Amino acid sequence: MKFGVIGAGSWGCAFANLLVENSHDVLVWARRKEIVHEINSLKKISYLNGILPLFKATNNIQEVVDFSDYLIIAIPVQFIRENLAKISGWKNVKGIINLSKGLEIKTLKRVSEIVRDFVDLPYTVLSGPSHAEEVAEKIPTAVTIAGGNTSELQKFFSNDYFRVYTSIDVAGVEISGALKNVMAIAAGILDGFGGWDNAKAALMTRALFEMIKFGKIFDADERTFFGLSGVGDLMVTCNSRHSRNRLLGEFIAKGKTLSEIVKSSKMVAEGMYTVKAVVNIASQQSIDMPISKEVYKILYENKDPKISMLDLMRRPLKEEWYI
Repeated sequence: MKFGVIGAGSWGCAFANLLVENSHDVLVWARRKEIVHEINSLKKISYLNGILPLFKATNNIQEVVDFSDYLIIAIPVQFIRENLAKISGWKNVKGIINLSKGLEIKTLKRVSEIVRDFVDLPYTVLSGPSHAEEVAEKIPTAVTIAGGNTSELQKFFSNDYFRVYTSIDVAGVEISGALKNVMAIAAGILDGFGGWDNAKAALMTRALFEMIKFGKIFDADERTFFGLSGVGDLMVTCNSRHSRNRLLGEFIAKGKTLSEIVKSSKMVAEGMYTVKAVVNIASQQSIDMPISKEVYKILYENKDPKISMLDLMRRPLKEEWYI
């Protein structure tokens, strides 16, 4: 099977290597010509030190689409629309597979909805605790895919170190993948304070409740949030040294400004964008999203993180299973 991958970041490249090892043909689109040169000529992946690319790359996005039986999206959510707009025809593409996690700020849309603005093809979202660095090193990983062609894709993607479970809950998998990045920023802030283990455990637990509450807006299945794309991804993103969102929060707690962090980082922490959409949607729907709201205030209103944590503790008391 031929797979085209839009995006030559760490996840796009790690997944491309996995596909080649599973005996598929792969072509990857990179926006920058120097990245294409690194992959094709230098046999190097900038974002994955020591990992050799097993695939070819191009900076012609239409070439990738024309090549593909399935097209994989692996770029930051805020750039998906502008890049899909460059595609003039979809030829033999049988379906779209999304690896990106987030919500579009301008439209408040999920990735499935962005894709539908351009093409009516079977759509699948793949999500779960799957840091690219570990997948590239063939460390055992399990994920969930939801949407169209899941049984076929499950077989295409699975191997001895990458196990895929299927789901029918596209909304739940998309929402849990987006929200966990926001929660990881909050977890990173607690890491930055140092030794706040009790607080972090409480925050992660209540974060799951908040994710479930938000998912109800989209008729997501509550069970999804207790699976790999929900609590699984939440745990790894809130704790891993590879997590960009957790690291962003840690830097914030240590006194760096958001603009300083963005300027010094080569990679995108999706949660800093997603939180804008989450707070906007929550306001429109009149639902309380206390952790998300505090993350927004810390990032965009310069609120002191320790005051935010204190304000969360001072909220009205309630039953634990109140959502």
